Amino acid sequence: MSDFTIRTRKFKQNPLLGRKQFVLDIIHPGMANVSKKDLGTKLASMYKVHDSQCIQLFGFKTAFGGGRSTGFGLIYENLDKMKKFEPKYRLKRAGVAEDKAGAGRRAKKDTKNRRKKVRGKEKTKAVGGKEKTKA
Repeated sequence: MSDFTIRTRKFKQNPLLGRKQFVLDIIHPGMANVSKKDLGTKLASMYKVHDSQCIQLFGFKTAFGGGRSTGFGLIYENLDKMKKFEPKYRLKRAGVAEDKAGAGRRAKKDTKNRRKKVRGKEKTKAVGGKEKTKA
């Protein structure tokens, strides 16, 4: 964790969504960029956040020439509010939500089309494994 400074702009309390939202300005001379984990720990100490998992950081852009970055940050009151209002892809990114299990889109289409080619009891066989070839 090297030397960098954080400034927050456009700080807004959002009680309906149970969060604080703000624009982050990071000054990091001599560094390519700062990791979100380092930023999260520094923000947690600045705003006295109990659980650093409640902090979401995204949308970072490095200024031309380097040394400065801007991004967006959200600090949720608790994990339940975060799970309720954050989009699924950001929850997965933070490691809070799991990937959904099951067959993918293409696999479902393939099984449906295999089922269309056979009749009766063979439909269940067509779902299980490979397609039966008739000689």
